[in-house]
Amino acid sequence: MSPTVVVHPDADTLAAAAAARLITRIVDLQVGGGVPRIALAGGGVAIQMLAQVRTSPAQAAIDWSRVELYWGDERFVAPDDPERNELQAREALLNHVPVDPAKVFPMGAATGGSAEDAAAAYAEVLAKAAGGSGVPAFDVLLLGMGGEGHTLSVFPDSPAVHETEPGVVAVHDCPKPPPTRISLTLPAARAAAEVWIVSAGEAKADAVTAALGGASEVEIPVAGATGRERTLWLLDTASAAKLPRT
Repeated sequence: MSPTVVVHPDADTLAAAAAARLITRIVDLQVGGGVPRIALAGGGVAIQMLAQVRTSPAQAAIDWSRVELYWGDERFVAPDDPERNELQAREALLNHVPVDPAKVFPMGAATGGSAEDAAAAYAEVLAKAAGGSGVPAFDVLLLGMGGEGHTLSVFPDSPAVHETEPGVVAVHDCPKPPPTRISLTLPAARAAAEVWIVSAGEAKADAVTAALGGASEVEIPVAGATGRERTLWLLDTASAAKLPRT
């Protein structure tokens, strides 16, 4: 299935439009009787999007007690480290809406155990949500991407990009700090119904063009992040600047 590409004028507009799209998707799923399973992302635009959800009057239409929230990856740092995706998401949105704490599933932090232990614990959380094994089919998996094409914490030609099973892995020696992380694998990402890749900035343009142009996931990992039903690229003009004109 071909990806859908939506380009917005700038990062602020992108974040606001993505927030509106997410609110609509959650409400639609709830109207259909579902409890939406959403996997959150870190990064500047993704967190800005969550802040836009918080300030949107439309978010009142969401029954926040009936939303399950997960994370696609996490920096393996202390629980109160400002680099943690969870902490940023809580400050941007989750502390301000009536989510059910029992339906919020953060990845483990560096509190004495290893990243491998934390990855194994999160794999158990996901297996339980999936009915006993594997990973759940997230309704929406939100992803960012790096300028070199990484997504989640799966970097080009790294051990994680060669993982063939849907699951959770510890990632070491990341080329950008912090060096230790926990991440879904690309096969786990591909279990999601919809994958939304939210990216902004000129520094992302080459990777966006390569991923949409058919690059291998080993070279450009975000190219391997595709949804079962839909893959949606939400971009600003700068990150889309090198795409072929249609």
